[in-house]
Amino acid sequence: MVQSNLDFSKKMTRESLKYNTDSSKIPCTIDDKGQIRTVNLYDWRSGFFAGDLWYLYEFSKDDSLKKQAERWTAALEPLKNYTDHHDLGFMVYCSFGNGYRITKNEAYKAVIVQAAKSLATRYNEKTGCIKSWNVFKSWTNKPLTYNFPVIIDNMMNLEMLFFASKVTGDPYYRNIAIAHANATLQNHFRDDYSSYHVVCYDTTTGKVIAKETAQGYADESAWSRGQAWALYGFTMCYRETNNERYLKQAKGIANYILNNKNLPADKVPYWDFNAGMPGYTPVTASAASFNGKEQPRDASAAAIIASALIELSDYLPTREAKQMEKDAVSIITSLSGETYLAKLNTNGNFLLKHSVGSLAHGGEIDVPLNYADYYFIEALMRLKEKKKGGSHE
Repeated sequence: MVQSNLDFSKKMTRESLKYNTDSSKIPCTIDDKGQIRTVNLYDWRSGFFAGDLWYLYEFSKDDSLKKQAERWTAALEPLKNYTDHHDLGFMVYCSFGNGYRITKNEAYKAVIVQAAKSLATRYNEKTGCIKSWNVFKSWTNKPLTYNFPVIIDNMMNLEMLFFASKVTGDPYYRNIAIAHANATLQNHFRDDYSSYHVVCYDTTTGKVIAKETAQGYADESAWSRGQAWALYGFTMCYRETNNERYLKQAKGIANYILNNKNLPADKVPYWDFNAGMPGYTPVTASAASFNGKEQPRDASAAAIIASALIELSDYLPTREAKQMEKDAVSIITSLSGETYLAKLNTNGNFLLKHSVGSLAHGGEIDVPLNYADYYFIEALMRLKEKKKGGSHE
């Protein structure tokens, strides 16, 4: 299954390259007419296509894919000095990070370290967090604007900071990553291990002043991709620190997801675990738009969860590890089936169908998304390496 899916991913990506030739226009999704929609390098999703190319080169050893990976990665180099939002881990580490891991190109390492310096400018000692967005305008309390919002997605940017400390010997970046993980562990989670999306801080006192959502169904609901980011982020943090608190958190999040009564049988979650349920107040009309109907699935969340579970299984006792790996394989099997995996020359030549970008905003509902493909390929590569007995860091 792994081999055939990676072979197909390579074939589909080659087709994509026929239509996507300008590396300043990164393929991201499709519009209502099925036409490819692109983003520029400053969009948070800009690094995923280059990351796909690096993984598929690693799999196939096809030098033509390596050249394409180098070209699409080089176009992102200006991001090393970007400080306007927190997503540099996605943008730089998925592209340059994979490139360095595979080729050991010293120029790539320099870009990553500079990007870590740029990301660190958004850290605030009083809160112990990296600022995500510059402002967040509450949907629940409409007149309110918060100036230090932190979103659960930000856990995904910490890996780049850990890397920067390892290659420079400077603990500063690692210390920021740990502080951010600790604050997130303390403030983002409910007792059942589900996560809030946005936590807003007072930079004078360091205290939490609001817990809301920007992309979920309700402030108190569990936005599915947010739970996936949390699972992946704390699994990675355990790898980098051996801190048992992070492992306990990752296990708790995994169990919340996998044992959730609202998780469909194929283990591809709805866009929000609580969407349309009684007791949850939707934050927007768009969030409520599927009430009374089946809620859209989010294949991107499933792919992220599968990738994280494969790594998490490495850190667990044998019985738990086997179950986590079994669940990951079950998700990958579902994503590999006709329901979710597109046919060649369809779906804008993106691999996966049925993802959700931001339903609460009314955008990118039931469409392909480039990060869904990235984490699907990563999950396949991690499973491939696991079966070989290798490393999937």
